[in-house]
Amino acid sequence: MSGRYALVGQPVAHSLSPRIHAAFGAQCGIALEYGLIDVAPEGFDAAVTAFARSGGAGLNVTLPHKEAARALCATLSERARRCGAVNTLIRGSNGWHGDNTDGAGLVHDLTERHRLDLRARKVLLLGAGGAAHGVAPALLDAGIESLWIVNRSPDRADALSDRLGDPGRVHTRYWDDLPNLGVFDMIVNATSAGRSASAMALPSSLATERTLAVDLSYGEAAIAFLSWARSQDCEITLDGLGMLVEQAAEAFRLWHGQAPDTDPIYSELRAGAVALHTAE
Repeated sequence: MSGRYALVGQPVAHSLSPRIHAAFGAQCGIALEYGLIDVAPEGFDAAVTAFARSGGAGLNVTLPHKEAARALCATLSERARRCGAVNTLIRGSNGWHGDNTDGAGLVHDLTERHRLDLRARKVLLLGAGGAAHGVAPALLDAGIESLWIVNRSPDRADALSDRLGDPGRVHTRYWDDLPNLGVFDMIVNATSAGRSASAMALPSSLATERTLAVDLSYGEAAIAFLSWARSQDCEITLDGLGMLVEQAAEAFRLWHGQAPDTDPIYSELRAGAVALHTAE
């Protein structure tokens, strides 16, 4: 359906979402208005309510509101319920329906665009916030062998592990345990540490040249983690630009009932080497 859509978060001025959704709309022949709503956590509920009253039909939700968005929803998709975070809101007659397209976006980018097999991988997930919640169930569904969640606040890692409900494959550890965890087949950075650092202090024992290193951020925010990964000679290092495009495409499909072709806009953005600041 056509109408008003927006990304809500803080900060959002850097966001590529308006450009991405405009490209999808043009491709599919759908007229839409897509804006940005920059709001602090204490103003989130009021901003979403005001958007709905003004005729808003759908919202993308980014940092730091993904978990708060869940509480506003009248109904939730199964994947939003599993991960406990919402990044896509769809306005219905009974209120907001919440979904989460992050995990589908990440897995589609890795397995379809980059042709990577995620099965039987030992995976380290750094972080336990909204981004980590969004991708963890999809990684398990993709057939990884085990998921090790490490967060600076152990209680958040434990809460995510409990939500996933797969004790045979999901493990939590303290940040200080990192040097003792051995080598991983895949490391996913879902922290915001890269936004304020030129390098990440991670043990060299975590990776080899065969380790797949993925940052859920893109542009400048991904530099610190990916620089560390390259210093470990990881052959494949990826930022979150592909995930951003793919999760946006899934949100577009939920809103409009059409699945856009993501390759043209992804290629355009990648070729442009746009400097960005954080994953959505």
